[in-house]
Amino acid sequence: MLIGVIGAGKWGTALAYALSEKNEVYITSRTPRDMKNFVSLEEILKIEYLVIAIPAQEVSKWLEHNYNFKNHKIMVAAKGIEASTGRFLNEIYSKYVPESNICFLSGPSFATEVMKSLPTAVVVNSKNEELSAKFASFFPSFMKTYTSTDVIGAEIAGAYKNVIAIAAGICDGFDLGKNAAASLIARGLVEMQRFGHCYGAKDESFIGLSGAGDLFLTASSTMSRNFRVGHGLAAGKSKEQIVQELGEVAEGIGTAYALHVIAEEKKIYLPIATEVYKILEGKDPKESLKDLLTQ
Repeated sequence: MLIGVIGAGKWGTALAYALSEKNEVYITSRTPRDMKNFVSLEEILKIEYLVIAIPAQEVSKWLEHNYNFKNHKIMVAAKGIEASTGRFLNEIYSKYVPESNICFLSGPSFATEVMKSLPTAVVVNSKNEELSAKFASFFPSFMKTYTSTDVIGAEIAGAYKNVIAIAAGICDGFDLGKNAAASLIARGLVEMQRFGHCYGAKDESFIGLSGAGDLFLTASSTMSRNFRVGHGLAAGKSKEQIVQELGEVAEGIGTAYALHVIAEEKKIYLPIATEVYKILEGKDPKESLKDLLTQ
């Protein structure tokens, strides 16, 4: 199958590598890259099957200025909620792509390990079961692929786990121990599930690969950019300094702001996400810890 990947960051590049085991894959990005099968955006948009790995906070603007629907079949590979509006990715894409033509990738998948062909399992989520099965068939032998129709559940899990990962990074940065880390991750899973219930998400999305699987991965390793954001916050650095040092997008930052907006509007109890937001806004992480232990 001929596949086009839009976004040549670490994740887009890793997906292009993985999908090339069975398919002919081309890739493009905002800035030219010296890499195999790199072509212009104009050429990519002639391909029917597309994988879009543009960060959540940038995709709305990108779609507005660069995209016209031509019966493309799309798999969205980003995870996040738009900070400025609180919109989920499926809401953003709905203006440009019919629901039957789009699916969303979720599950534990560090780009570095995918590039090494290390085994993992992921989920392709779509209201169109035929489409999700089609994209699932494109994946390489080292990636076990499942399908689901719970798009909103996968989206919430994939976005929320990045915020919990920031909290876990703070916990690790203060060397609070494994008991604290396990407690935080477990309560984080409950919190994201509670949030998901407000949108009709299915419980199985949170206890499976999209939720628990991705959360356990992202909230336990310095390979996670969001976990490293937490380390930086524990060290007293500002979010601006941390982002500059990372040199990459950490989706959990924007998602924390989006969750704060949604929680305020809908009166949802999100203690961990709320404290992460407050820390990003300058609150002392040690004060947040005290508040979490007494809430």
